[in-house]
Amino acid sequence: MPKAGTLAANLLGFGRLLRRAGLLVGPAEMLAGAEALTRIDLADRRQAQAALRATLVHRQEHQHLFDHAFRLWWRDPEAGRHAAAMDALSQGQPPPRPPPGGRRLAEALGGQAPPPQPPRAPEREVDASLTVSAAEALARMDFEAMGAAELAAARGEIRRLSLPLDHRPTRRFRPDPAGPRADLRATLRHAMRQGGEVLELRHTRRVERPPPLVAICDISGSMARYAQVLLHFLHAVTNDRDRVSTFLFGTRLTNITRPLRHRDAEVAFEMVSHLVPDWSGGTRIGEALDLFNRQWGRRVLGQGAVVLLITDGLERGDAADLARLAAATERLRNSCRRLIWLNPLLRYAGFQPRSQGIRTMLPLVHEHRPVHNIESLRALVRTLSGPAPRPAATGTLSGGLR
Repeated sequence: MPKAGTLAANLLGFGRLLRRAGLLVGPAEMLAGAEALTRIDLADRRQAQAALRATLVHRQEHQHLFDHAFRLWWRDPEAGRHAAAMDALSQGQPPPRPPPGGRRLAEALGGQAPPPQPPRAPEREVDASLTVSAAEALARMDFEAMGAAELAAARGEIRRLSLPLDHRPTRRFRPDPAGPRADLRATLRHAMRQGGEVLELRHTRRVERPPPLVAICDISGSMARYAQVLLHFLHAVTNDRDRVSTFLFGTRLTNITRPLRHRDAEVAFEMVSHLVPDWSGGTRIGEALDLFNRQWGRRVLGQGAVVLLITDGLERGDAADLARLAAATERLRNSCRRLIWLNPLLRYAGFQPRSQGIRTMLPLVHEHRPVHNIESLRALVRTLSGPAPRPAATGTLSGGLR
């Protein structure tokens, strides 16, 4: 461990490194980590590593990444400013498979303080062209394949997406002199104020507003990376419009609508991380949808709600579990105006619904769309901005697959 005089500065640098590598490390975690270090023997690296892991890591899939970052950073806190750190990551003695997020860690280490480069005026036009090409490549890149820098750029693009849903008529009316509906009560009240003589009819118009939007997102191990990125999209949508509800499920169902309303994304995701204990674990799709229908369906699915079901559909279970999944999906479809299944597995051109869970759910949704990169999210926004298509007899795989 470093000397006591530099410990605080190095701990802050370590926290920044972890954030750039994709871990949710906020001020609360940093304070807890600093407090933990005061209660151990700083000369014992194992104690220090265990103390920081316990306070800075919330998810099981991040433990290997944390351990790798700890070994690199606390060996030489300046290593992040030198290319040797990246060499140590890729050419040292890594495990047979790199830890999850190893590429993000390498980029975080190598990108903390890039050396200044002089401007190169003659190449401005070429640089602009490359920027456009890079943006196009980023839009097509799978979220699963992105490194730390690419994820940061993708999150910025995602937060700029707007989601204007088509307006739907509600049960409420508002006064409108040019409205098509005569309001007899308002007319009589006005007449009483004029001595009882009806001088003019009062009119109203039905209030129109975007339908409620409900997102139900799978956070099991196979969906964890996609869920992390899509939460940025859902956070932006939640803060851009009203009547947006978001639920996460793995082995249990968690309503994260309230924390996502926080304007600061980092604070919102930190709150979510404390609410969700089953991130990157198993999945029980049928059980989660059944619980949603019973506890939340009537509260959030009124007035023509649009539901985004985000999952790969890899439900494992016996015949009873599949029957429960079918019943829950059908009830969800019947309770909303539009049920859109967003599935990262559709990124494969030769996708075939071989999984029992996928085959069970597919006939019961209105649409089945890919959600694995920025381009697929833009296509989703365009779809939601227009009128709902006429429901088909069976689920449709967008992009020509059926």
